[in-house]
Amino acid sequence: MSNPAALLIDFGSTYTKLRAVDLGDGTLLGAGQGPSTVTSDITLGMQTALDNLEERLGALPDFKYRLASSSAAGGLKMVTVGLVKELTAEAARLAALGAGARLVDTFSYTLTKRDIDSVTANEPDIILLAGGTDGGNSDVILHNAEMLAATELTCPFIVAGNRSVVDDVEIILRDAGKDVRVTDNVMPALGSLETEPARAAIRNVFIERIVHAKGLDRAHDFFDQLLMPTPAAVLEAAKLLSEGTQDREGFGPLLLVDIGGATTDVYSVADGEPTEGRILQQGLPEPYLKRTVEGDLGMRHNAGAIVETAGRNVVARHAGTTEDEIEALLEEISRDIDHLPGGANERAFDAALARSAIQIAVTRHAGTVEIVHTVNGPVAAQRGKDLSRVKTVIGTGGALVYGDTPASILSGCLYSGDEPASLRPRDPKQLLDKNYVLYAAGLLAEAEPEVAFDFALESLVPVNGMPGKEEEHELRITSG
Repeated sequence: MSNPAALLIDFGSTYTKLRAVDLGDGTLLGAGQGPSTVTSDITLGMQTALDNLEERLGALPDFKYRLASSSAAGGLKMVTVGLVKELTAEAARLAALGAGARLVDTFSYTLTKRDIDSVTANEPDIILLAGGTDGGNSDVILHNAEMLAATELTCPFIVAGNRSVVDDVEIILRDAGKDVRVTDNVMPALGSLETEPARAAIRNVFIERIVHAKGLDRAHDFFDQLLMPTPAAVLEAAKLLSEGTQDREGFGPLLLVDIGGATTDVYSVADGEPTEGRILQQGLPEPYLKRTVEGDLGMRHNAGAIVETAGRNVVARHAGTTEDEIEALLEEISRDIDHLPGGANERAFDAALARSAIQIAVTRHAGTVEIVHTVNGPVAAQRGKDLSRVKTVIGTGGALVYGDTPASILSGCLYSGDEPASLRPRDPKQLLDKNYVLYAAGLLAEAEPEVAFDFALESLVPVNGMPGKEEEHELRITSG
């Protein structure tokens, strides 16, 4: 008698991806995919993916779990509003990103008519309204609630601000016919960050409302639960691998980089506090579970921006070519963003582009340390997370999995003497998710944590231990 199995589904913007897992030993039974048809009938792409999986397996097993995530139709579009840009507005931003949202704009202080026009134009799926510590400023969040109440927006509002006035904020929005959810303040006191309740509220809205708005409810016969946005599932996998389970030892603090055609996402599971007692922590506390999204660092949609940010000379040096050749290669990508690198020059350029994107993204995600002058003299001050002691870095994404030099590409996340202030990892073990299973492991983590851990672990290989090119075609078909 065969072991029970699980079907893990990702309704992506380009592909609907499936991973079938043996729940007995945590091994990958097979993978399948079909084009996402979320703009027409999502069931068509799902059925194609199932047919693809069945063809590979010979027959589909009976699935104990059928769990899904989604980043289809652009993901979960979200706008956040706070008080001070560096404080409650930033706390709201971190909560939104940690929940797997695609943050389209962030506002601070009192909303103006022009701000409201921008909010409306973004057509958000959710608005997160914060502002004021508990018992602190109340005027701004009340003003912003009144401004938002006067709009024609029909999306849900999550209120996570000054608890002294959230009841009044709720009344203002409800009287205007808005769907309102009140949760704990994302910053109850100065220096205190509490994003988990807001993250949970965002996930609940995703399950209740976004499933219908994106047309995913039409595929309900294919899955038991749609649990979360896909980036949130990846963050859950990172947390699982870092912390382990009751019977599995985790990796400890880790960094995960996901490089794609449209964005480069970075996840960290670490407290990020200063590793030396003489360093002063400044700025907003960092979340233990942190995700950042760099929308200007997509390998295809933003190739030109990556080159401009990194420097043409730097990319040319890593690619072993000239700046003029870099320009010609960029023009090729702009003509066809779905173009895959073919010849040696294109592959070398793709690797240099990926390395630069990862370096920039991880530099933005990690903290910095610098000398500041105080009344007591100069002191070393840290802003953001100290990731220098992180011992494990995990990479995923086509450029890493299919590239000729994954170790060189992933080295972009490491500390460099050229940027001594950056607190990027110094000497970590570097692994790759060869089968694109991290979202699936994150989905399975709550129901079967040990199996999910083993499943994720099976897909992780050292950067120099990837399959040979003769195996690449099989991997390419089953991922993406």
